[in-house]
Amino acid sequence: MRLTSVEVIEEGAALALAWDQGTRARFHAFWLRDNALDAATRSPGNGQRLITVLDLPAESRIATATSDADGGLAVTFQGQEGRYAWPSAWLHAHRYDRPAPPPAGWTGPALRRWDAGLDWRADVADFATAAREPAVLRRWLAAIARDGFAVMTGLPLESGALCRVAELFGYVRETNYGRWFEVRSEVNPTNLAYTNLGLQAHSDNPYRDPVPTLQILACLENTVEGGESMVVDGFNVAERLRQADPTGFALLAGHPARFEYAGSAGVRLAAKRPMLELGPDGELLAVRFNNRSVAPLVDIAYAAMPAYYAAYRRFAALVEDPALQVRFRLEPGQLFIVDNTRVLHARTAFSGSGRRWLQGCYPDKDGLLSTLAALTARLDRAA
Repeated sequence: MRLTSVEVIEEGAALALAWDQGTRARFHAFWLRDNALDAATRSPGNGQRLITVLDLPAESRIATATSDADGGLAVTFQGQEGRYAWPSAWLHAHRYDRPAPPPAGWTGPALRRWDAGLDWRADVADFATAAREPAVLRRWLAAIARDGFAVMTGLPLESGALCRVAELFGYVRETNYGRWFEVRSEVNPTNLAYTNLGLQAHSDNPYRDPVPTLQILACLENTVEGGESMVVDGFNVAERLRQADPTGFALLAGHPARFEYAGSAGVRLAAKRPMLELGPDGELLAVRFNNRSVAPLVDIAYAAMPAYYAAYRRFAALVEDPALQVRFRLEPGQLFIVDNTRVLHARTAFSGSGRRWLQGCYPDKDGLLSTLAALTARLDRAA
């Protein structure tokens, strides 16, 4: 990818570029200077910026701009020393002079919405193999980043072994439930997850701020009848709601819900967030859906409450639609991981006979995405 045209415009306040595949874009002079790639502007070690926005002249102007020998951009600025250069591909990837994305594009290019037809078995990884082979680990992490869900097999049948999976890419967040927690029947449970009842598809711990971003559930024993695991793509549900009922979607996104939890030993947790959280540009950032933890809704006006509940019920009905659910049975030594800001998980009821013992933990998504990016760069360099 090379630049074919470089033109200083607006009396040096901006630059117009064209690439050999036909793309065109403009860049402001101040933006270019703020995003210079030289060692005095950004640390060569970690890429962090070494200057502040106040270190730059408020009226930065371009003196000269040309295409360099490699097809990239070379610029000098009026009244500033030095010559600054950017690779053509870097500028193309970071261009901001383009039409705004359509409303339906808020899931982002790296995500894939899915339903019951998801071919999740194609991305199942063996624990020992993923720990040994970077390419296998990258493929598994990429599936989680893309789908918000993946399965792993071959986990040692040892208490706490699921934390070793989290350590392949990051760290475990410890909560009041501990570094990891048990999911099995108890006589006097502190949480419905510890009974043999079925659970509606939900996101975990919406009463926390911040909410856990990943959840791992690993099976150590499963001899019961029933107890199937189930996952639902909350982003797919939200998109279907948006298409069918834009007003209802806007209500769930535009009004905060409240979530609460009161556990043993004085634990009192509460958070106030919308069920559908959007960024300023309309991108869907998170889904919070947990019938067990929703507190009384008091942040919605009287006139809007009936429509809000109608949208809430419609979203819940979509979550319960078998056509949107992926079901599977976890066997000992298997685990699944979900993006807890996106994918809802559930289980069917199971019988009192036999034993069902799962363990869960909460890693953070930033560690996964960091490891995925580093592995990708490393493997691409070696290719």
